Amino acid sequence: MSIGLSADLEGQYAVVTGATRGIGQAITEVLIDNGAHVLGLQRSAADSTDNFTAIQVDMGDKAAVERTATKLAEQYEVEILVNNAGTTLRYGFEEFPLDEFDQVMQVNLSSVAVMMQVLGRPMLERGHGKIINIASMLSFFGGFNASAYAASKGAVAQLTKSVANEWAERGVNVNAIAPGFIATELNTSLREDEVRSRQIVERIPAGRWGRPDDIASTALFLASRAAHYLSGAIIPVDGGYLGRS
Repeated sequence: MSIGLSADLEGQYAVVTGATRGIGQAITEVLIDNGAHVLGLQRSAADSTDNFTAIQVDMGDKAAVERTATKLAEQYEVEILVNNAGTTLRYGFEEFPLDEFDQVMQVNLSSVAVMMQVLGRPMLERGHGKIINIASMLSFFGGFNASAYAASKGAVAQLTKSVANEWAERGVNVNAIAPGFIATELNTSLREDEVRSRQIVERIPAGRWGRPDDIASTALFLASRAAHYLSGAIIPVDGGYLGRS
């Protein structure tokens, strides 16, 4: 993938969750293109290559996430962590099954906390590392019929800022990207709704849905030396959506 940016990540290990679809796949490809070896975590099986190690894990399984994170910390010197895996369920809140609400929170928030803590400790010991969380536009506003997703992504933004406050002085940069409306599998139902999709595009100053590579370019910047002095930022990559009144 060519996105017009480059960074020297030669020899660095990067962990990407949700690595084989949508935004995660785009981030994985651009990190590999710039020299990193990606340890890709995803629920479905995938093939490993010279620069990609596939690791099958369900981020909704708390114990499995803890085991996987611990093993990664023991086996690899991870320099970059991208917490991208996410899920959503849509209900009116009064009808939201609370066990399913908890599952969204596990995938979108609790697994992020585990990965940050377990892989962040060795980064702190070495005095350097990059952690990139994927937040959302719903980190800033509530959305509709997406209470669990909005709650989880609001918490991801606050977790990012709080941990960044603690770790910046110790050499570990913690930041987040807040994607706008991106043309991925997660948004299939919105894109297939002709009326809603048209309304969304009309609201975006850039005049189009975002693409996964729009997010990947920002992730590459945050993983690079260029972002050494950036900490605790929640960066909207949304075609100008938030800036429009």
